[in-house]
Amino acid sequence: MENLDNINWLDEVTKRQEDLLEDLFRMIRIRSVREDDLATAEAPVGPGPKKALEEFLKMAQEDGFETKQFGPLVGRVEIGEGDQTLGILGHLDVVPEGTGWDTDPYEPVIKDGRIYARGSSDDKGPTIGAYFAIKVLRELGAEFNQKIHLIVGTDEESGWMCMDHYAKVEKMPDYGFSPDAQFPIINGEKGNVSAQFKFDAKQTVEANHKLLDFHAGLRANMVPQEAYASVKTDQADQIKADFQAFLEDQPVSGKVSQASGQLRFELTGKAAHGSTPEKGHNAGTYLAAFLSKYTFDKKEANDFLTLVGDKLHLDFEGEKIGVAIVDDIMGALSMNIGIINFDDAEGGLVDANFRYPKGTDKDQIQSAIIKNVANLAVKVEMNGNKDPHYLSPEDPMVKTLLDVYAKQTGNEVYEKTIGGGTYGRLMERGVSFGVLFPDSIDTMHQANEFLAMDDLLRATAIYAESIYRLTR
Repeated sequence: MENLDNINWLDEVTKRQEDLLEDLFRMIRIRSVREDDLATAEAPVGPGPKKALEEFLKMAQEDGFETKQFGPLVGRVEIGEGDQTLGILGHLDVVPEGTGWDTDPYEPVIKDGRIYARGSSDDKGPTIGAYFAIKVLRELGAEFNQKIHLIVGTDEESGWMCMDHYAKVEKMPDYGFSPDAQFPIINGEKGNVSAQFKFDAKQTVEANHKLLDFHAGLRANMVPQEAYASVKTDQADQIKADFQAFLEDQPVSGKVSQASGQLRFELTGKAAHGSTPEKGHNAGTYLAAFLSKYTFDKKEANDFLTLVGDKLHLDFEGEKIGVAIVDDIMGALSMNIGIINFDDAEGGLVDANFRYPKGTDKDQIQSAIIKNVANLAVKVEMNGNKDPHYLSPEDPMVKTLLDVYAKQTGNEVYEKTIGGGTYGRLMERGVSFGVLFPDSIDTMHQANEFLAMDDLLRATAIYAESIYRLTR
């Protein structure tokens, strides 16, 4: 086997930079957003994610790799032989682009040393970085005494249908990592569950205002950047003045227009990843906080606004609904209000997504919520659940990954738990490893998402040496 112990990994990656970008841009140009309205049996999450998967496997085949596809949702690239399997799990789907972009989100632009595009940092950039690391190793003559499976899914941002299917038809790798978070390592991931608050629109009350509709949010795991509401009222001038006064001391912007006795509110906040809701400004909860000052002609409308604008607004740890908990290792529970909808005829739905540590579970969260919203006309249902995942820092793989990171960066190493969920948790000995560094700017799920070119090159070099050392 070729001895690569003295290789300068960053130099080897940097000299191939143009090829790396060519691979990455090829994938970014595919709008791989889940679209349920376009789903078919041949494309269960829509045509975009399927196209991205097929294009990725085609690229790997052109590069001379063995590939396998498991239906329209998931596939893998294979290299190496041995009794154990190292897994590298990434995803090719992206969250919706939303609004507020300065460039075309699907035409990558390099500006000021940054690659701007949807998926550049989550997760096409990291996945291509790991793939390219394997290409570099092969070019350098590396041989592997284990199997390496680079597994790519297409539904990570929504329901994980891809990996659910993979686990049914294939054995998960013995150990490995997902390039879908931060360095130096993520060896703990909180549990993930959503509570859906459902409102009817039946009980009338005496009031001068009617909430016709309210909409905010694109995905449960995104902080809503925009919110809209329509109100019928005979006090339009006063409410318009109140709204302008409300906006003066809030970190959001908005406008209100009037037509045919109705007011149309538009409010813009700041998007963020649902695992870090405190980094955004939730347009939906801010708008609900304003409207909750008024009484509307449906009890459910008032309760909807009370829930969103009072009990959930700016309460990122769920204290007001009784779910706040802190674990010594994994930290505090976090809550993101990702979907907020109401219609005067149909009722309402609020989706609150919880990232919870060891020490609680789905049933305890549901019981606490029901107790704390008992005075509201709402039903609470829990949707989906992933238990917390934790791998000891004493695990040999963890030690190797941290050693490579320290060697290549000179930075200190430490364990870390995140609220975000990655494919790393699907392996019993799995972690998330990069792509962002401690000094990186995190723009995942935001407008103008970018990945710094230096970060991509450094991460690819770290992946290359890590794979080399793990599979010797």
